[in-house]
Amino acid sequence: METRPLNDVTVIGLGPMGLALADLMLKSGKRINLWNRSAAKAQALLARGATLAGTPSQAIASSPVTLICVYDYQAADAILHADDVPAALNGKLIINLGTGGPEEVKRLAAHVHDCGARYLDGAIQAAPSQMGTDDTPLLVSGPASCFAQALPLLRILAGNPIHLGEKIEDAACMDLATLSHVYGAYAGFLHGARVAEASGIDVATYGRLVNSMASSFGAFFEHQAGVIAAADFSISESPLRISVPAVRRILTESQRLGLNTDLPALMDRWLRLAQTAGMMDEELAALIRVLRPQEHLSSVPGRGPAIPA
Repeated sequence: METRPLNDVTVIGLGPMGLALADLMLKSGKRINLWNRSAAKAQALLARGATLAGTPSQAIASSPVTLICVYDYQAADAILHADDVPAALNGKLIINLGTGGPEEVKRLAAHVHDCGARYLDGAIQAAPSQMGTDDTPLLVSGPASCFAQALPLLRILAGNPIHLGEKIEDAACMDLATLSHVYGAYAGFLHGARVAEASGIDVATYGRLVNSMASSFGAFFEHQAGVIAAADFSISESPLRISVPAVRRILTESQRLGLNTDLPALMDRWLRLAQTAGMMDEELAALIRVLRPQEHLSSVPGRGPAIPA
């Protein structure tokens, strides 16, 4: 008869996110083992029935599945190479939920595979307080069989786990894409806040308005992504030509108010390049061709002359 493992899952890393993940698993009835460089962070979880390992290798050996949630891939790599950890990895499923670039992911996955373990890479798309809800997104990449095995556990952590594919670096790549949107949007939010401040408009009211627009603009961005994927820039929602004067107006007024103009100047430059390339009667999403290498611009038939360098 097969012996049941001592624990259902091990959690390595008890920062704010790691604590949130461990908390959710305890609430779901999972038997969890913990390891953290600072054992003091585990005390509240130990009082609720978790156990604490003395070393990473002991933690990994005690469970069939290990979740790693540490600061970055350098930290995860150091843990997975430490002492007798490589021997403990054999036969285990490792799910790394830290942050790192695609090349770091591939190197770490190769090490785990070399040690006889299976590996999933994940990118959390929420704050600790937002974990565990029905719509919390969690990006995952790696073997479909591993994802199927881990899915019940992942759904405890995030109600919307998304398997992006077998390529182990896909979650990290998509994380870069979504974070690009988040930080780009936040830059726009901050510039808007400065416009409000300088114009005597209540910034809290501005924030509420931005929140009310979030759903409709999310749908707009989804549509624009479909346009880009289809490479059909025929006007369908927002002609590029209306954004040229709109952004120029933001830039001109920002200059008049004495604001930082880095962001509107960048958008204004992109739009002027698009205008030069004859893209005024295309969908706004055609602007992506300004960001692509020049050879891609001429590869789309009937889409205007090449953008000058």
